[in-house]
Amino acid sequence: MARTRFVGDTGLTVRMTTVMLLLGGLLVGLVAVLMALFPPQYAPIIGLIGLGIAWWQWYSSDTLAMKAMRAREVSPEQAPELHAMIERLCALADMPKPRVGVADTDLPNAFATGRSPNRAVVVVTTGILKRLTTEELEGVLAHELSHVAHRDVLVMTVASSAGIVAGMLARGAQYGGMFGGGRGRRENNGLPIWVIVLLVSLVVYAVSFLLLRLLSRYRELSADRAGAQLTMKPRALASALQKITGEINQIPTGDLRATGNAMNAFFFAPAINGVSLKTLTSTHPSLEQRLEQLAKIEAELSRPS
Repeated sequence: MARTRFVGDTGLTVRMTTVMLLLGGLLVGLVAVLMALFPPQYAPIIGLIGLGIAWWQWYSSDTLAMKAMRAREVSPEQAPELHAMIERLCALADMPKPRVGVADTDLPNAFATGRSPNRAVVVVTTGILKRLTTEELEGVLAHELSHVAHRDVLVMTVASSAGIVAGMLARGAQYGGMFGGGRGRRENNGLPIWVIVLLVSLVVYAVSFLLLRLLSRYRELSADRAGAQLTMKPRALASALQKITGEINQIPTGDLRATGNAMNAFFFAPAINGVSLKTLTSTHPSLEQRLEQLAKIEAELSRPS
């Protein structure tokens, strides 16, 4: 975690380290299996492709996220109040000010991304700017800035490389099965190579998917804690959560999929309606769990010293 005044979270650090090690091992194992299945001359190419995808995810995380949401970077002249609010929070947290972006969509939400605190960007939608009060928006921005300080956005982005590689290989293996038939067996009585690649890729993808969801749910609770304790206004953050979730539930499912499906894991609140979040596959903890935690923080801050 970068040295800021945000409350540290040992649990988050342990989880991020564990997920990175496990997914890094999975990615290395996947590449090793491919090298064993294919002729030796392909080994350097396979290794470089795996490393290249991980590097690209790290290097272009901010650009990819901005494009996914059709967001634009805004200057202090274009969004003076938003910049001033982020500057105050960064001064309070003693951290570098990130770039600021706005996405022109009525979906009320926000996210942070970037490969380092110096390359980070915090993005809000026009929908959230219209709906939240100043205190509520401040709570949401503190939540997003804590993601930058904790560096969990970077870990989520890089850790997704194993799943991306596995997904690409699974799709390629399916095409190989459709167009290659039974050709390409390692031995006369062995399985076709495309079947082995498909099975290994699906296992890696499934494990990567579940590990990232577990980390994603914990990091959201951690950001709620850190943001509420920085602003000392957990009630405002709770109000923002309720307001945003209520608005999202009124948006048609088709519109939600078109706007935020690819960015759900990074959003302040998931762009999903009518679905229970108490599952292994959810990117965020349930609203009840988040509100309960904020209520406890409110009670702690209200206690006499």
